[in-house]
Amino acid sequence: MAAPAATGQPDAVVLLANWLVSASFPRSAWERGSGVQAIESKKTPMPPEPHPALHDCELKVDALREVGAMLWQRGWSLGTSSNYSVVLQRDPLELLITASGKDKGRLTRADFVRVNDRGLPTTPGQPKSSAETLLHVVAAQQAGVGAVLHTHSVWGTLLSDHFFEQRGFEISGFEMLKGLDGIGTHEHSAWVEIFDNTQDIPVLAEQVRERMNDPQRPLTHGYLIRRHGLYTWGRDLDEARRHIEIYEFLFECVAHRLTITGELRSAIAI
Repeated sequence: MAAPAATGQPDAVVLLANWLVSASFPRSAWERGSGVQAIESKKTPMPPEPHPALHDCELKVDALREVGAMLWQRGWSLGTSSNYSVVLQRDPLELLITASGKDKGRLTRADFVRVNDRGLPTTPGQPKSSAETLLHVVAAQQAGVGAVLHTHSVWGTLLSDHFFEQRGFEISGFEMLKGLDGIGTHEHSAWVEIFDNTQDIPVLAEQVRERMNDPQRPLTHGYLIRRHGLYTWGRDLDEARRHIEIYEFLFECVAHRLTITGELRSAIAI
């Protein structure tokens, strides 16, 4: 039997199938009305605008965001721990510092505060700064300091507790000591001071200030807070970042050596 001649008209079944497909799956974002961009904007809302006090700080803000992402990736600034700052001007002193309670791996340009030499916002309406802002101010008041970084690593936390009774510990003989500003040989002994942890930051800030200004043996590169974390600084953000990396490397060396010799295990067992 011969096949039926083509009429040029779509079969009713085909028409129905096409209608069902087009109704269920629009062929383009345009046909969906809201469009892909509208859907994406609901998933990823635009970040808040930075406060006007930060209008001239964009490059420094982005540099601190980059450092925060790196420190978070290394496991030294997890959760919303840590805080970072850079000096904006000297006379009078002003700092750009991370706002309180922000995820350091996902800092936005709005997650910063401009503060004065008392650790207070220079203008109202800015986010709340870290409770430890005064510790940044004390360090930044030292000659030549342009950036301050504070981290919470596992090894720094454990060593600050292990050596607290001695109020610190020596690190000597490691080649990586040469990464600390002013140290030109591995034949050097660096003292890492440990302060007790407290919620009374003004008191702690004064203790740190006294040690930094000690004419006999001032703090030169950084210090630990017991069961808390590391503070270090540098002429600029790059140097402060390098000091963080050097200290964290050295902390791991000290901790692993104590583990190998059994000293750290014995201390934990006690």
